[in-house]
Amino acid sequence: MSATAGIVPIADTSARARIGAYIRLTKPRVVELLLVTTVPSMVLAAQGWPSTWLVIAVVFGGALAAGGANTINSYIERDRDKLMKRTADRPIPTGLIAPTHALIFGIGLNVIAFVIITAVANLLAALLTLSATLFYVFVYTIWLKPRTQQNIVIGGAAGAVPVLVGWAAVTGHVAAAAWVMFAIIFTWTPAHFWALAMKYRDDYAAADFPMLSVLRSPRETAQQITIYAVFTAAVTLLLGMAIEVGPVYLVSAAVLGAAFILRALRLVKRPDPTLAIKFFSFSNVYLMLVFFAAMADVFVRN
Repeated sequence: MSATAGIVPIADTSARARIGAYIRLTKPRVVELLLVTTVPSMVLAAQGWPSTWLVIAVVFGGALAAGGANTINSYIERDRDKLMKRTADRPIPTGLIAPTHALIFGIGLNVIAFVIITAVANLLAALLTLSATLFYVFVYTIWLKPRTQQNIVIGGAAGAVPVLVGWAAVTGHVAAAAWVMFAIIFTWTPAHFWALAMKYRDDYAAADFPMLSVLRSPRETAQQITIYAVFTAAVTLLLGMAIEVGPVYLVSAAVLGAAFILRALRLVKRPDPTLAIKFFSFSNVYLMLVFFAAMADVFVRN
């Protein structure tokens, strides 16, 4: 065997690193959570499984758009990212990707997403997808996030748009049930994000972001998390007023909502970073299970 066998050429390693850096720019874990809500919305709209090709196109297009929005966010916040331990190793602050290249990449992803969703679904779904990116970039990232502790309360609307996209892709319009699902995510987002902000309070303070956790005490932040957890649990039960749902969803939503509130109350009792990040992780599971329950309910009833 040659002495050089098994050694990866430097150029290949560099190319893989660069590709990995571009993928990291899109924040895949954030994208995954957005898409978890899109498919159940499509199933509820169709009252069954919609066209598989449509689902694939909307999920893929939505992933590109969300990844593009996250990339543009990274471009805008590149200087602040250098000041935060959690984000200092991102591709732009470390110099792995040039800022202008990241911006072009982010815009390009959104253009491709718009074309795909328009071609396979419809213009309304594509425009809603684009609106989420524009809202996230201009309203949340540029305007709200550096200026107010309520940034995520309003800015969280961007993350709730995928359910509208999924519904519009199937039906060509947005019904009341889609807006209830939008409201579920909208009320869930502050509780979810503020728990993360409690964990990384010092980071946000160093970057001069006026997060609630920076401006208020940990206990006050946990109290606000609990308020939004209650709102979220209540809104999940309103879905039955907008569309037919069965016991699978109603029981699941009630049990999951109770667990969500109890964990928030536990955080009020002991508002430390370790418990906060556990609540953050649970909030992801909670939202996923609520939407999966809505989807399972359709299949059970039909």
